[in-house]
Amino acid sequence: MSNYIKSGIMPLICAFCMSPLWGQQAVDGEVVLEQVRSVDDYVREIRGYLHEHPELSGQEFETARFIQSEIAKLGLPVTKVPGTGFYAVLDTKRPGKTVGLRADIDALPLQENPYNLKQKKKWVSKNEGVSHACGHDGHTAILLGVANILTNLKDRLNGKIIFIFEEGEETNSGIDPMIEALRPLKIDAIYGNHLKSNLNTGELFIREGPIMAGTGTIAFDVTGRGGHASRPDLSVNPVFAAANILTGISIAWNNQRDITKTVTLGITRIQGGEVYNVIPNSVFIGGTLRFFDKEEGEKSFVLLRKVSEDIASAHNCSVAFHDNMGVALNPMVNDTVLTRFTREAVEEIYPGHIVTDEQYIWYAAETFTKYSQLAPTVFVFPGIRNYELGSGAEHHNDRFDLDEDALQYAVGAMVQFAVQYLHSYAD
Repeated sequence: MSNYIKSGIMPLICAFCMSPLWGQQAVDGEVVLEQVRSVDDYVREIRGYLHEHPELSGQEFETARFIQSEIAKLGLPVTKVPGTGFYAVLDTKRPGKTVGLRADIDALPLQENPYNLKQKKKWVSKNEGVSHACGHDGHTAILLGVANILTNLKDRLNGKIIFIFEEGEETNSGIDPMIEALRPLKIDAIYGNHLKSNLNTGELFIREGPIMAGTGTIAFDVTGRGGHASRPDLSVNPVFAAANILTGISIAWNNQRDITKTVTLGITRIQGGEVYNVIPNSVFIGGTLRFFDKEEGEKSFVLLRKVSEDIASAHNCSVAFHDNMGVALNPMVNDTVLTRFTREAVEEIYPGHIVTDEQYIWYAAETFTKYSQLAPTVFVFPGIRNYELGSGAEHHNDRFDLDEDALQYAVGAMVQFAVQYLHSYAD
């Protein structure tokens, strides 16, 4: 690779022979692209099978068995993690770095529409009420394609590659057991990707810094004293208190926060009472916060709690915060040096395909952020939008679909990252 010094990446040189320490011939871009072409049909078929057989978070039993059967064909050992997640290891038996490559395997509780934005989809879920409406089927197919390629290239690589298949990304159920399982492996860098519906096929968003939001759960009860609606003076009505809390929060959001640090307030639930003539004992308020600055996210929850308690008290009500109230995931922040390295590596095989525009920063949250506890991380967005095909519907939408031509770019980018990183030394 060129411009190592400028990007902060230096080859590790043997002082005695003045050649790469590991003595392995680097895999050039043409070899990577040839390998990508060789697995393209396989990746499409895997994605199609997974799309037809989606399973919910934490219930990916058949999905895991299927993936493990594909890994077994490569002769790679599999280590299962509590739940349905697991990882496989490709050990070249030569000294070098250890890289992690990650995919998520769960689907959503969403009935799929057999049509995308333009026409009937090629693949449609066969499991009623469950669908891969976020692209995790594509992520898994990509990683299996990459595993095939890197196994083929094993004799030209050094170090170890950990193929990570994470359960329950949508519900955060699999990430913590996976982190603990991977901790002893001493991984040096971890790469992940997420197919993105507002990027065109062939485009790859690779940007350092915050690229996905952190998220937190809003969940609390406003409690008063119920009674007959004919005599509200004999009750303590939590409905009015809850309504005033929502108004108070929105005002505080504009006046007591740093407006230069975005935190979105998404109140999505207010529930209290069941009949017209009964004042309820309590009202539930729920929603989420999204933020790109960890400290600002935490401060926002402090503000939300204080405003809620103060207003409730003014109405002679009390507030009880649920155990899950607070920050759930921190923002996804790409490591600066590793991201620049990745961008330069991918540019070699896909010149002109990389985008870095701020508009593609995503307000969704991702469990991938937690892998930064183990090593520097980089998360890439390959585009899947094709107006002619009809792909491009928003994620978590029943018309969501992806352009399968996009999968090759995701495979190529991941392979290129792995082979170049294993032949380089990240300072």
